[in-house]
Amino acid sequence: MEPIKRALEGVTKRPDFKKRLEDMKEKVLSDKDVRQFIDQHQAVVDDRMIERSLNKLYEYTQQSKACGDCPSLMECKNLIQGYHPKLVLNGKTIDVQYDTCPEKRKADERERQRSLIKSIYIQEDLLDATFADIDGDDPSRLKVIQLATEFFHDYNETGKGKGIYVHGQFGVGKTFMLAAIANELAAKDHPSILVYVPEFVRELKNAIHDQSLEEKLDMVKSTPVLMLDDIGAESMSSWVRDEVFGTILQHRMSRQLPTFFSSNFDPDELKHHFTYSQRGEKEDVKAARLMERVRYLATPVRLNGKNRR
Repeated sequence: MEPIKRALEGVTKRPDFKKRLEDMKEKVLSDKDVRQFIDQHQAVVDDRMIERSLNKLYEYTQQSKACGDCPSLMECKNLIQGYHPKLVLNGKTIDVQYDTCPEKRKADERERQRSLIKSIYIQEDLLDATFADIDGDDPSRLKVIQLATEFFHDYNETGKGKGIYVHGQFGVGKTFMLAAIANELAAKDHPSILVYVPEFVRELKNAIHDQSLEEKLDMVKSTPVLMLDDIGAESMSSWVRDEVFGTILQHRMSRQLPTFFSSNFDPDELKHHFTYSQRGEKEDVKAARLMERVRYLATPVRLNGKNRR
């Protein structure tokens, strides 16, 4: 301790130390926010308290309080990113308290909402989709929004509601629609899972070998709101149709769990896709049974428009 004490004494006895201290004190006390705080608490703040708190007051003046002028959370220049300083009384000293800034609160809320949407093989940028980004002049998009609005009302009231089967050409925005619905649900604290079907089917096939198939199926079967993106684009097999889709949709139908779909195929085309096994065998009854579940769970809507990709 003795060497440290001698070093500190050396600093404080330097000829310029007192001047630098006085300059800092003058600068701190000329800060309008510091002056306002002292004026508001003049009954308890005296010169001795100011002397004791000079370091904290200086810390306060070196940071931004004007969060409205901050371009983004990532460009926050404060000591603790996303927090702005506030002067508070702490016994016989003035201290600095850090409160969450508006940009940080908005970012935290976005992250909280994002955590409610579990995506499996979905592009990250699509997870920020909102209805505000949707072209309101397109009648087919308005139809989807209308059905989604009816669903939100029913789901908020009863925890149930009929999903939507969005079909149309490649690139017209079907996945975007599902992601926007997922975000609207998240804003109301409702979780959902958005699954890109072709990759998920491939994962399930691999899961047979690592014995995680049932766990993965159960997660999708039981989620409060499920969105199956690009159904029909997977490699068709009897196992996929009957043991994967059949199992998932039967469970969700029996428990009235909301389910949404997107596909390049309309319902009749999807039925045709499911009719033929990998060996070319025609299985009309099994395909029809699956499509009954799809139609029970969701209202078909064709999405028109140009390729937006």
